[in-house]
Formats: sequence, C-alpha cells, structure tokens
Amino acid sequence: MAVLNVISLDRSSSQHTLTIVPPRSGLALQGRIQVPGDKSISHRALMLGALAEGETIIRGLLLGEDPRSTASCFQAMGVTISELNSHEVRVQGIGLGNLLEPGDVLNAGNSGTTLRLMLGILASHPDRFFIVTGDDSLRSRPMSRVVKPLQQMGAEIWGRKDGALAPLAVRGQALRPIHYQSPVASAQVKSCILLAGLMTEGQTTVTEPALSRDHSERMLRAFGANISVDPDTCSVTVTGGAKLHGQTVVVPGDISSAAFWLVAGAIVPGSDLTIENVGINPTRTGVLEVLEAMGAHITQENPREVAGEPVADLRVRYAGTSDRAPLQACTIAGDVIPRLIDEIPILAVAATFAEGTTVIRDAAELRVKESDRIAVMANQLNRMGARVTERPDGMEIVGGTPLQGMEVDSYTDHRIAMSLAIAALATTGSTVIQRAEAASISYPEFVATLQKVCGEG
Repeated sequence: MAVLNVISLDRSSSQHTLTIVPPRSGLALQGRIQVPGDKSISHRALMLGALAEGETIIRGLLLGEDPRSTASCFQAMGVTISELNSHEVRVQGIGLGNLLEPGDVLNAGNSGTTLRLMLGILASHPDRFFIVTGDDSLRSRPMSRVVKPLQQMGAEIWGRKDGALAPLAVRGQALRPIHYQSPVASAQVKSCILLAGLMTEGQTTVTEPALSRDHSERMLRAFGANISVDPDTCSVTVTGGAKLHGQTVVVPGDISSAAFWLVAGAIVPGSDLTIENVGINPTRTGVLEVLEAMGAHITQENPREVAGEPVADLRVRYAGTSDRAPLQACTIAGDVIPRLIDEIPILAVAATFAEGTTVIRDAAELRVKESDRIAVMANQLNRMGARVTERPDGMEIVGGTPLQGMEVDSYTDHRIAMSLAIAALATTGSTVIQRAEAASISYPEFVATLQKVCGEG
C-alpha cells in the first residue's frame, strides 16, 4: 500500500498545524476503522440520564469536547457522572425537576446542542436561576429560535439582542404546553421544546416543515416518556408528567464522522475502506443517498439494531476509471437538507471531484454554524484551485479541476478542518491546515485514523 510521505500535526502552540503531503506515486486508502460515538446521541444520553430516576450506563460515548461540556454543566447542577470514557460512563439520575441551582455560570463551550437543548430543561425548573454561556463562536450563534418558543410556554429568559445571543439568564417557571409550528426543520429546536414539555401539564407538540433527526424521540421513549409521532405531518408530541427511568445506552458510530471516510474512499484512487458500527438512522442517512446518487460505491454490511438505533458497517470503494470521474454531479436541496446539514462541507469536497456542476441550495442554516460554512468552504476550496460559487443558501461547484496543495484555515470549525484534510489527500503538493485542533471537538482521534488508513498508523 502506498503511504503518505508526511502527515504531521504540530502541537507546539495552542493552534495546531496539520500538514499533508500525498506521495507522487499515488495513495490508496485501505483498512477497517471505527469512528467516534454519535455526538447527538451522546449529548442526549447524558441529559436524559441526568433527568431520570436511577442509574444510566452509557457505552461508546463520544469523548469530544462537546459532550464534555454537557457533562460539566449537569455536574454543576448536582448530577453525579463518572469519569468520561468510551467504555462505560455511569450517570446517577436525580429525577425530573430536581436539578440544583448552580453556584456559577454554566459554560457550554462550543456546543450549540448543549446550550439549546439545556435551555428547555432549565426553563422548566421553577424557582431556580441559571446563567449559560459559551465560547466566542457559540456566543455569536442565534438562540432566538429556541428562546422564542420557550417564551411562548411562559419561560423567562434574557440575553443579548433581546435573547438572541448568549450569555443568557434563565429563571425557571412552571411552563404551559404549546403546539409550535417551527419555521425550520431543526432537531435542536424540536428537542429543546420536547424537553421543556416533559415538565408541563398536558401535551406539547412540535410540527416541522420537514423531518429532522429523531434521536430525541427514540431516546425519550426508551427512558419512559410519553411520546407520539405523526410522520405524515412531521409532528411530535410529548405528554408531560411521565417519569424517566435510567437505561443502558449503546452509542453507535457517528455517521457525520463516517462521512469523511466515505468521501475519502470515493475520491482517492484504489481505496477500499470499511467503517464499522455506524448508526444509519433514516433521519441521518441523507449523506448516503447523495453519495450513492453521485455514483459512489458504498455498501451496507452486517445490518443490525443496537439499543433502538439501526447500525451497519459501511464499505466504500473507489469507483473511478481511467476514462470516468469517480463521481457525478447532482443537486442537493429540499427535504434531504435537514438529514445531511452537518455533512455538506465534506459533500462540497466530493463535488469538486465530480463530473459536472453540483448545486447545493436550501442550506442557509450553514451560515450560523460554528463558522459560516458556505463562505468558508467556498473560499478555502477555491484557494486549492476548485471552482466554487457561493450562493445565499448554498454553493455551485464545478467539478473536475485538479486541486493543488495550499495553506488553508479551519476557522476553528471542526467539520471544516476535517473536510480540508480529506481534500488534501487528493491534491498535488503539500497542504497546511491552520487551527487543525478544531477537529477534536467531535473527533479527537481524527489524525490518528488518517494516519492508519494511509498506512502510517
């Protein structure tokens, strides 16, 4: 197997530099790998474990910075959580409504999931006062999308720009149920309102314009909540008053992390990679549908169910030939967007290697992630020689132009850092990625796995 001449991560300062130099003789990615536990499920397991009665055991927890922020916040409110590890974490639940008023500000770090979901929990704890904040990036991200529906339920929340930005102050109240028509398909918005509805009297319903990921509904039901789902209207209802009971949660591999290796295998000639134990929840598999529409050779092996979530091993093999590009352009838009919103940066990389023009639209949500992912991906890929045109709600990417190694920047966004690293595998010359430490937010072992599949591990 060909190996990279250089994969080096410079940790000599707080901002790491990742250098990738593919060999002139070519590179084929090979092997079987595992990806970190699903971030969405990891967050929810910690939160529901804290709110349940009895002990929750979590196996396969993601050890990234975001779940650590969630654990830290709930520990500050009186929940006992064992040392975080991927083998077994024990959460001693204290029951609904029993979180303690913290002695300091709760810090969600870089995690929008932590902050947005936690607001629904905090707002429904009467007679307690909370202040929540995050890092520079999180303090610039919009919170009104959850604050406004919570205020409709009777929540008292204050923050910068009329509650649109953290830091946010919350005075817990006895909330009332509502039927919220969400203007966006967002699992964070839906989950926040459902968590608030756990402690209301009556039924709280969220209706979305399209189906968003359903990890909250699945896990709430497993913990004992009274949940009903109407797929025809994209509505979910929680009936307040039920008690949650501790569970054993097995966290599958994160398909958002697997997506980097799926694209890598699809664009690097001669590659044959298998990613084991990946969650293939139907509300998360938009990335598989798009890559298969682009002609990627992906198969699902050993399909099974683990703790209520469908799981499979995903095998990807390079499908290009001497006279055919490995991928074909397509349009990514409409109802599929909520099911692959986090994977669009790496799909943009795939599009640069596809024959034809790929159009991504209806994805304006990308502008309010950890970075403006539309602007950053367009700018950084163009620096490498791609032909990407930025649109208000997406991009147009003309594929087929060879990429050149270049100095690029992650903008401290984990998905940008990893997407640029995958693009660098199929470039000519050296690529230097600044602020590569951002990858640790969701994938602490990304560089080690990169070295392994390239034959350096």
